[in-house]
Amino acid sequence: MNRPIPPLDRASFYSPQAGRLIDAPRHSKARFAIGDIVKHKLYDFRGVVFDIDPVFANSDEWFESIPMEMRPTREQPFYHLLAENGESSYVAYVSQQNLIDDGESGPVEHPSVAELFSEFADGRYRLLRGLTH
Repeated sequence: MNRPIPPLDRASFYSPQAGRLIDAPRHSKARFAIGDIVKHKLYDFRGVVFDIDPVFANSDEWFESIPMEMRPTREQPFYHLLAENGESSYVAYVSQQNLIDDGESGPVEHPSVAELFSEFADGRYRLLRGLTH
């Protein structure tokens, strides 16, 4: 299969959520890192970052389900979070523009944290040694 070659400042990666290749800049300015604790600016939940997409990499249906007046731009980092609120724990996918640092509020109690991270120190989690590159 012949695939177009992206320009040198762009790269492609496969997104299982979108079910297709995603074109993204080679260098993205992610504000948060894996293990950082963040809080949503508009909704009452917080979480720990466990993965980062350099641009939106979910399905078009998911993106279009966001009300137009609240829809973020696709060309920014999106974060996968082990998230929690006062009622439940879940996985969230959030644009960078909607997140703020929340490490000073303490650890996240999500039940899957221990599968990916070791101790919580200095406002962030450390990725388990066997999961790093």
